[in-house]
Amino acid sequence: MLPLPFFIKRLPFCSANVIHHSYCEHMAVVKLACADTTFNNIYGIVVAFFIGGLDMAFIICSYVLILRAVFQLASTEARTKALGTCASHICAILSFYVPAILSSVVHRFGTNVPNHIHILLANVYMMLPPLINPIVYGVKTKQIRTRVKSFFSLHFIISTNISSDAAKADSVQQSHRNGRQHR
Repeated sequence: MLPLPFFIKRLPFCSANVIHHSYCEHMAVVKLACADTTFNNIYGIVVAFFIGGLDMAFIICSYVLILRAVFQLASTEARTKALGTCASHICAILSFYVPAILSSVVHRFGTNVPNHIHILLANVYMMLPPLINPIVYGVKTKQIRTRVKSFFSLHFIISTNISSDAAKADSVQQSHRNGRQHR
């Protein structure tokens, strides 16, 4: 991250100085430059893939070791619980890496992509992980899962009762109308 401001500082900028993002993203600033930004683009993509590649290599190595240990457990219940924890970790990892990679690739190679798509991807990259993490890890907690189920079942029961009461009221009104028509 440290060399990025220095790489941007050496670029000349023209009249446009407005970044159409909700935060200052490196590639959005680079796109404002009037000069050739090939070096910044190549450096950014190499660093992104290098860091992402190293992260993925370490994550894969860790999970290979974890899965070896999990499958050596004697209890099926312990294996299931450990695999459930691994699954939630993988969901949390994917909620960070997928938007990051997608945003980076679209910025560098998406020449005809509208500005609002860049903004949307950048915001998803910033907002998705903190929004998804409590859900991913909260689903694992039995007390939270029970409260959510009771909340939705209560709303389902209320909406069902309201709709069935409305249907009864409609049928009563209809029978009253039919009774008046026959007189």
